[in-house]
Amino acid sequence: MTAVLSQSHFIFGLRKGVTNNLCFVDEQTVVFPSGNSCVIHNTTQRWQRFIPGSENSLGLRALALGPNRRYLAVSEKAEKASITVFDLHHEQGRKRRVLTAGDLLVQEFLCMAFSPDSKYLIGQTGAPEWMLIFWFWEKNKVLATLKTTTSNNPISQISFSPHNNMQVCVSGNGVFKMFRYSEGVLKQSSTAKVEMINFLCHTWLSEDRVVAGTDTGRLLVSESGDLRKEIKMSSKAVQGQDDRHLEVRRIKDTDANEGVSFSRITAILSYSKGFVCSTGLGTVCLFEKLEEDVYRKSREIQILPDPASSDFPPAQCQEIDTICISPAEETLAISTDRGQLYSMNLSSADTKRDGPLHFEFLSQPFHSNSITGLSICIRKPFMATSSLDRSVRIWNYETKELELNKEFQEEAFSVALHPTGLFILVGFSDKLRLMNLFIDDIRTFKEFTLRGCRECAFSHGGHMFAAVNGNVIHIYSFTSFENILNLKGHNGKVRTIEWSLDDNRLASCGTDGAVYEWNTQTGKRESESVLKTCSYTGVAFSSDFKTILAVGTDLTLREIQDFQVLREVPADEIAHTVLAVSHSGRVVFTGTSAGTIRAIKYPLPIQKEWITQQAHCGLVTRMVITYDDQFLLTVSEDGCLLISKIIDKEGRGLKSNRQIVHTEEILVTKTDLDEKAHNMLELKMHLEEQHMENEYQLRLKEMNYSEKLKEQSDKFIQEITSLKTTQKMLETEIERRERETQQNSTEAAVKHSKNLKDLADSGAQQI
Repeated sequence: MTAVLSQSHFIFGLRKGVTNNLCFVDEQTVVFPSGNSCVIHNTTQRWQRFIPGSENSLGLRALALGPNRRYLAVSEKAEKASITVFDLHHEQGRKRRVLTAGDLLVQEFLCMAFSPDSKYLIGQTGAPEWMLIFWFWEKNKVLATLKTTTSNNPISQISFSPHNNMQVCVSGNGVFKMFRYSEGVLKQSSTAKVEMINFLCHTWLSEDRVVAGTDTGRLLVSESGDLRKEIKMSSKAVQGQDDRHLEVRRIKDTDANEGVSFSRITAILSYSKGFVCSTGLGTVCLFEKLEEDVYRKSREIQILPDPASSDFPPAQCQEIDTICISPAEETLAISTDRGQLYSMNLSSADTKRDGPLHFEFLSQPFHSNSITGLSICIRKPFMATSSLDRSVRIWNYETKELELNKEFQEEAFSVALHPTGLFILVGFSDKLRLMNLFIDDIRTFKEFTLRGCRECAFSHGGHMFAAVNGNVIHIYSFTSFENILNLKGHNGKVRTIEWSLDDNRLASCGTDGAVYEWNTQTGKRESESVLKTCSYTGVAFSSDFKTILAVGTDLTLREIQDFQVLREVPADEIAHTVLAVSHSGRVVFTGTSAGTIRAIKYPLPIQKEWITQQAHCGLVTRMVITYDDQFLLTVSEDGCLLISKIIDKEGRGLKSNRQIVHTEEILVTKTDLDEKAHNMLELKMHLEEQHMENEYQLRLKEMNYSEKLKEQSDKFIQEITSLKTTQKMLETEIERRERETQQNSTEAAVKHSKNLKDLADSGAQQI
């Protein structure tokens, strides 16, 4: 039997806590960390490629993209930290080099930077070493190392001068230093006294000039390593002023925000026209360079609040982590501390001179906290998620889009989609709510007094649903909402429940180490398995629904039937947390506490045999396989939703005997329809009124133009008559003059003839 495995296909989410976690590869492609991978995401065609993290990694720590946009450096936290350089021009992101600190035992590299020609790389280690390491990375050669600070003064950013491979800037809390590499040594070339200033970010403006942002909202300018000037954040052009004492004080925008103090400047980046930096929560400003030492705050761009959100703090209260600009400087993109990605077209900032500018989501709005629930339905390609960020979201795994997003006043613990995809159950701390999924909203229509419901599920037929309250499983009728059964038997909290295909049985597991199989018609237990030393976290029926598989804290996967354990997959050092069985029965997938996904062939092997997928960076909380066996869906405490393709080793998808037909029906309330009909009637009446008004105006204009045309016509006729009269007069005058000319010519000819005759007569007489 060919091995079956899962392969990352598409992911929704951004991994927070990674330095420089957003970079442009080209105009349409960005790279960012998500789950336990670096994701290369095309924003126009909606495809993704994955660069997975290493197996022994404790998590991604920082990214750096070379100026040539070809090489990506990824640092991972581990017992011995490393930096891996990938070639993005290779289709699979081929690994080029793995760099370490040599004999130094460091656990993480906090930040990195490539040289202007992408040949050299610098990396800053964390506490307590705080070593700056200079590599000729293509040769995997450490050229120099240097301790940059003490444990009390952490480093926030390092960078190369964009004009010099050998010049480096290091900034942090009480640290602002310039170094130059020469003769195998990094030599400090500046002595700025900045012990009382906390630098959060910096960027190079020219060959010897750096502007740095502080935690008190100041923009300080360094020239040749000496901090002497400050850029005032004014809407007008302002000149850098001497600031030799560098007194820590807040900068105020004296034009647009009189008397309002700016927050921390957490991100800054230079570009061809000047530089761009964060100037407060949810706000980015563009600074235009007018001349030397003169910068003008040209535009302000803000994150808009979500009108449908009840979120607090609101969306615009996000701190900006990273700013990046596309190679042609067409697009500005940012990442925030709440795991969101935004972008804006910079050309619109040039053309749209009036009015505010706002960011839009780069792809989709993501969850910003641990995802607690995941569910799918059979009639639509929908997946529902609930999260501790107090939101419930409906995603489409075919179009890779967010269909619906609803935020509530409290955390959502569990979610279940009705098989039709038109209804949803959501468990909150106070109640279980049954809601309708409308075209643009999620609205409650029935509430059940079940507090803290952390597990709920619809039956396959959709006529019943089960909801957990502590150690009791309540079964309700979906048509009458009557509480049909209460399944009691667990001594600890029930963690997972699953219906059989015919809905006559229900499997459950709990923290008391019990796995039960219930008859949903009588409420009696049909089988059980109790292991008090294990707290079970996941349970599922086998594909033929004859046995039950369960995982728990004892790190073992078990298959149970008729009160007996049939098979066990031996324990591993990492615990299985959830599991899902393919409908073909060929494979069992499990999620782990480390965020990995394991594909275990079925029937279960005797040894520890599985194929591991690097998926999430947190505990996998839920796992579902689509009804056609094409996709494995997983969510995690890292707030990411991952869609993985289920394939064999040759890369082919599994063949499914199920013919899934997705419907396009949606729910609309009568009120909405009446309102829509009323709006349509009003619009129709308004259109008719406009049509009548336009016709009236056209008639008025036609009459007006007719009068004007008649006036012009009469005027032109008069002018024609006048011109004809003038023409006749001119013709008469011409004829008169011609007659006079002819008469004069005749008289002259007669006179001339007479003169000739006289001369002839005179000559004759003389002879």
